[in-house]
Amino acid sequence: MKASVREDKGKNACKHLRRSGLVPGIVYKGGAEALSIQVDGKELWHTLHTEAGENAIITLNISDGQEKTVIAHEVQTDPITDRVIHVDFHEISLTEVIAVKIPVVLKGEAPGVTEGGVLNQVMWEIEIECKAMDLPEHIDVHVDSLNIGDGIHIKDLVLPETVQILEDPDQLVVGVHAPQVEEEEPIAEAEGEEPELIKRSKKEEEEGEEETSDKSGKEE
Repeated sequence: MKASVREDKGKNACKHLRRSGLVPGIVYKGGAEALSIQVDGKELWHTLHTEAGENAIITLNISDGQEKTVIAHEVQTDPITDRVIHVDFHEISLTEVIAVKIPVVLKGEAPGVTEGGVLNQVMWEIEIECKAMDLPEHIDVHVDSLNIGDGIHIKDLVLPETVQILEDPDQLVVGVHAPQVEEEEPIAEAEGEEPELIKRSKKEEEEGEEETSDKSGKEE
C-alpha cells in the first residue's frame, strides 16, 4: 500500500486530509520515534476488509523510499459514517513473535440446532501468539458434532504448532443449549380467589340485610 510522509500535523491538518480522501496515521516500532504518514482512504478500507481483516500484513511503500512491513494496531472510525479517520501501524519483522486477536469462524451445521437447540457463540476473537509469517487469517471452529448440551472449549481447538493460544483453556467458544421455556403462572389459583371474594361479598350483603330488618323492626 502506498503511503507518504505527513509533514503537517494537528487537528486542522488532519481534517483537511480527510476532506481530500486521505487518512492520517502513524507507524511506530518499540521505542523508536513514530513516523507520521498519510494513506489513501479507499485503499486502506479495501486492505482492512480482506479475509484477514485488521490482522492483514501490509507492506507500506512510503514516498521517501522507505518500505515497512506493518499490521494495523488501532483503527479509529467515524461513529456516524463508519469511515476510517486515523490508523496506527505497528512495524514488524516476519520472523518476530507477535500477539494478536484472530476472528473465530464457525463451520458446518450443528445437529442440536435442527433438534430445536440454540447455537451460542461466546467468543468471536481468540488471542494468539506466533511469528508474523505464521499468522492465520482466522480460526475455523467446526460445529458439525454439537448436539444439545455440547460445547467446544479453547482446549478442544486444533491449531498449527507454530501458533500458541493465550486464552483460558476451559473458556467456552461455542455451545448448543436447550431452548428456554417460560413457565406460566398457575391459572387455578388466580381463579380460585374470585369465588371466595364473591362468597364474602354475598355474606356481607346478607348480614347487611339482617341488620336493616332488625333496625326497621325496632323502629316500629
